[in-house]
Amino acid sequence: MSSVFTPADILIPNDMAPRNWSVIACDQFTSERRYWERVAERVGNEPSTLNMIIPEAFLGETDELAAINSIDAAMCDYIKSGFLREISDSFILVERTLAGGHVRRGIVGAIDLEEYDFTGGGAAVLASEGTVLDRLPARIRVRRAALLETPHVMAFIDDKNAAVIEPLVFLSDKLPLLYDFDLMEGGGHITGRRLQDGNAAGVIEAMAALQKSAQALMAIGDGNHSLAAAKMFWDEIKTGLNERERAAHPARRALLEVNNVYDPAIDFEAIHRVILAAEPREFIYRLEAAVTAGKNYEVRWAFGAERGTISIGAGCIGDMISQVQEFIDEYVSETGCGIDYIHGEDSAVSLAGEKGGVALLFPSMEKSELFATVIKKGVFPKKSFSVGHARDKRYYLECRRIRSGA
Repeated sequence: MSSVFTPADILIPNDMAPRNWSVIACDQFTSERRYWERVAERVGNEPSTLNMIIPEAFLGETDELAAINSIDAAMCDYIKSGFLREISDSFILVERTLAGGHVRRGIVGAIDLEEYDFTGGGAAVLASEGTVLDRLPARIRVRRAALLETPHVMAFIDDKNAAVIEPLVFLSDKLPLLYDFDLMEGGGHITGRRLQDGNAAGVIEAMAALQKSAQALMAIGDGNHSLAAAKMFWDEIKTGLNERERAAHPARRALLEVNNVYDPAIDFEAIHRVILAAEPREFIYRLEAAVTAGKNYEVRWAFGAERGTISIGAGCIGDMISQVQEFIDEYVSETGCGIDYIHGEDSAVSLAGEKGGVALLFPSMEKSELFATVIKKGVFPKKSFSVGHARDKRYYLECRRIRSGA
């Protein structure tokens, strides 16, 4: 049986419907301060995962040491006060009803960080995007001082036969209900049910069977940098441990949610590029000369009333995006032009028109191309795709101890 993904001792609120406990991932709404201000106003002094994170919207103005101390104090308080209760040796079957009405299903459990690699190696669990190392130190410092982890990481499995998660839907009414509530700020609804004993063993068995037929068991779809920070923290502390201590140390594992990439509720959205203050015709001419000619993929361009297409030869969509991004990075460095990454074709074209730039409209990624890219190429370039809308991202909810104390 696979030991990559296992049950865990998971902490959840005692209240089945905690009003203000769950907030969205810290790396969402980074340019919308008012979103996070509304969340803080709503939470007030109530227990909340808001008190366990540093929203990236405020990173530049936050006293990091004070924030870390405050995070640790909040975590200890939630344990000591009995607000959190432990669901031992279990998975959690999560059903998330998104704002649009679709239901996304996943399993919360722990992965072995020894089986994870974010550098593009041949591990069982692979990153899907390049890691910006400068984004890791602050996250590592938070984790180093923290009693608990609470994840916003989503990992995908390439399960075309729907053998791991989907069979559990038929059992869900018989599983113990752990939480059931509406998420704040338009996040939809979430329920969690306990998977233990035989049901948990069934998940492990199905994952082991999937691993035998796959070159990679999981690809991280969201939360790549948070998981990379957990990995680096583990690599930091394991050098001082013997083999027995390494096997048992809680920081060796990281909590996350696993989803089937073929779940109909999972949607990959293209992230388009707008080159600001460029000379559009020159930019397009140079881009077309820089990429490999071919008919595998098409990137559309727009400026003013003009429209066109560049055909590109590439072995996978990640390779195509890499070719375009490498040229953009060189062009921006050379000319001093700006660049913006935009969701939505209309928004990208509109911004290009307002700013006198050129919009590059990328094709949407087929679900099968996620694993094809991380296996063939290693990782996608930055800002390659988005997993749904911002409000559909994972909310913090479940916790797990990563050190002793309190």
